[in-house]
Amino acid sequence: MMDHQVGALGDNLEIVVSYERGDFENGVDVRVQTGHLEIHPCQHGAEPMASNRHLRFDRTEYGARVAAVLEIPLLRLVEDLPLPAYARVGDAGADLVAAEDVILKPGGGRALVSTGAAIAIPSGYAGFVQPRSGLALKHGVTCLNTPGLIDSGYRGELKVLLVNTDPIEPFEVLRGERIAQLVIQRVEECRFVPVDELPMSERGDGGFGSTGR
Repeated sequence: MMDHQVGALGDNLEIVVSYERGDFENGVDVRVQTGHLEIHPCQHGAEPMASNRHLRFDRTEYGARVAAVLEIPLLRLVEDLPLPAYARVGDAGADLVAAEDVILKPGGGRALVSTGAAIAIPSGYAGFVQPRSGLALKHGVTCLNTPGLIDSGYRGELKVLLVNTDPIEPFEVLRGERIAQLVIQRVEECRFVPVDELPMSERGDGGFGSTGR
């Protein structure tokens, strides 16, 4: 669509793929409402699109983008806390907030902090809990097991293992404060096949420190 056509539909245009395949052809069913465009793709697409994915169109001051969005079922365990959310369009990590007040002692004090949310990650994906750079830089607070892996089968509350590396100052985690970021990524399931020898590579068995300091 041309930019002026997109603009006429509104700044919050959303493209929803409601069939399981995502290839389009001339004559596909298209329904347009105010600020909303719904496209029903044909069935001959080579690449299947899961039913829990849709395409979102975003208009920003830097231009327009269409992003494939994976829908994650989320169970709110605490009513008055913000849900995991992206601070900016295009961010890779969604902010997780603390559901409780915690004091992290200096010199390695750690705590497993609740977030008040549970999610169901689709099969074929995994969640990775990452530190927030601001907490690490300004306070020496980071995630101890980074990245923290969340398997698709896990249905419990999301929790963040924080550690205070500052040698002197304690750190107070405040309820509702952003404490980590959640990144959802596609992962491959592998089958490990025993062999008599591995194929050659330029690096070979060079490990820690093999390329210098």
